[in-house]
Amino acid sequence: MHFRHEWKHEISYVDMLSLRNRLSAVMQQDGHAVNGRYKIRSLYFDNFRDKALLEKINGVNAREKFRVRYYNDDLSLVLLEKKSKVNGLCSKEQAVITLEEARLIASKDIASLSKSEKSLVKELCYKMRTERLEPKTIVDYIREPFVYAPGNVRVTLDYDIRTGLTGTDFLTFDCVMVPAGNVPIILEVKWDEFLPAVIRDVVQVPGTHTSAFSKYAVCRIYD
Repeated sequence: MHFRHEWKHEISYVDMLSLRNRLSAVMQQDGHAVNGRYKIRSLYFDNFRDKALLEKINGVNAREKFRVRYYNDDLSLVLLEKKSKVNGLCSKEQAVITLEEARLIASKDIASLSKSEKSLVKELCYKMRTERLEPKTIVDYIREPFVYAPGNVRVTLDYDIRTGLTGTDFLTFDCVMVPAGNVPIILEVKWDEFLPAVIRDVVQVPGTHTSAFSKYAVCRIYD
């Protein structure tokens, strides 16, 4: 399992405009972006005791969460992901799944899913059965991504975070989505062994500090 460092900062719209210019001067735009950005939709899972949510709120040192994700309303590529955090470091495992598998996951059809040969799907099935994981909420947002090869650095600006009122219709483009409260813009910085000084300098935003912000947590606002 490959772990990466991660910083998150809550920033203002003015901060984002300034950062966008600085990042563009020293970093490359992610090749998957369209006009510099893309839309992300995720379906997050939790159990009936809200284990993932409470572990995040309480700052549990070792935790994980599952989600299904696709980009720009394009269902030709759907990913099942498990994000883990240990001692402040993050890792992500992912598997490409079919649209039918995504529908089975959303409908909690464990019996059909258990036939999959994909290890991550099997793990999700096991935890849906034993830990009672189930779809909890949809999370939408816009991301502007930048990359820098030394240190395998990725910097993103995330905004317009919206939440779904149900957790099962995330494959429907016109499902009801509402703003997740008065949430800020999120600056995320991720890197491997080292963060180059030029990037460290560029991402500095006066008056901000490292945050434990969670899109999943803020999107549970209406529960």
